[in-house]
Amino acid sequence: MSREILGTVDHIGETKTPAPVIKGFHHIAYRCRDAEETHKFYVDLLGLKPAAALAFDKSPDGQDRPYMHLFFEMGDGNFIAFFDAPGTASDDTFTMKDGIDDYHFAFEVGTMDEVMTFKTRLEEAKVPAFGPIDHTFCHSLYFFDPNGLACEITTKDACHDSYMAEEGAKAAQAIAEWSAKTHAIKQARMELFKAAD
Repeated sequence: MSREILGTVDHIGETKTPAPVIKGFHHIAYRCRDAEETHKFYVDLLGLKPAAALAFDKSPDGQDRPYMHLFFEMGDGNFIAFFDAPGTASDDTFTMKDGIDDYHFAFEVGTMDEVMTFKTRLEEAKVPAFGPIDHTFCHSLYFFDPNGLACEITTKDACHDSYMAEEGAKAAQAIAEWSAKTHAIKQARMELFKAAD
């Protein structure tokens, strides 16, 4: 990863714009081995509400990279989210972690103006920021901290709750379709790992 896009504190003294209040996390996202087993664990075992199961053929930067983005709602209205990207995962990805692998933090603010204020503040501190990106249900700004962790400032759009309710209602069907579509990829990957042992 290029050092030039990592966040830095070298120019903090140059910031003039006060930081808006970060309300909390919108979601924290991790990789998962399989959307279906993850859904069963978080919904059927832990009792979280299925909020969305969104399948994509391309990554946000336009690369051919099929993945599913799952969201599970917690009691406070915030989400834990997962990425099922079978073409880019190895079994090493899914060993027990100490919190140092494949995730990003999404900090929620109240308005789009506050997202843009953070963009100005990051630019003043010479921290590259990308966006805001329109995700249909929220707008997000992306940047990296000094450790290389991907961070996001997001605000919910007016359609956020109805969008998540609609997606949550069809999550089981979306996961079933995703599982059927990616079964061969996952089986082939598992065969490669077995052969390597």
